[in-house]
Amino acid sequence: MPRTVNKYQSHGDGSFNIDSFRSVGENVIFEAGVLVFHPENIILGNNIYIGHYTILKGYYKNKMVISNNSWIGQGCFFHSAGGLKIGQNVGIGPYVKIITSFHVDEGIQIPILHSDIQEAPVIIKEDCDIGVGAIILPGITIGRGSQIGAGAVVTRNIEPYSVATGVPARVIKKRS
Repeated sequence: MPRTVNKYQSHGDGSFNIDSFRSVGENVIFEAGVLVFHPENIILGNNIYIGHYTILKGYYKNKMVISNNSWIGQGCFFHSAGGLKIGQNVGIGPYVKIITSFHVDEGIQIPILHSDIQEAPVIIKEDCDIGVGAIILPGITIGRGSQIGAGAVVTRNIEPYSVATGVPARVIKKRS
């Protein structure tokens, strides 16, 4: 009899022990309600604030790296199936979503939910600011010193020192 795998199994309740992370620097603050999955693949630098009810959804492969001096607002959701790297001195507003995988459209033969998943890394370079409620989709690189406006949906790479807003996000000016 063939064995079936239940892909709907639980990933756990998100509770974590600081010793279960790949590494954690000094002065890392987790506010109440933060949930962490696969902490063994999450690397946290020094001086990081993680706001209330944020979810760090590590993955069994690839890494989530949050570098020194970063601030993450409440209610964020970071998914690192494809890999996620956040540079130093990055501010991320409340309720930002960063996604690193998506279902591949295989036509009408099967429901999208059951289609293959493709992974693509997200990289946010140093000195960026990501506005409240922004969404960053898989495969995106946000260049150093860029600012993403509140509610923007980032569907393409953003050049360094740019300001991008809207749905989909478009560069509206270059910072000097």
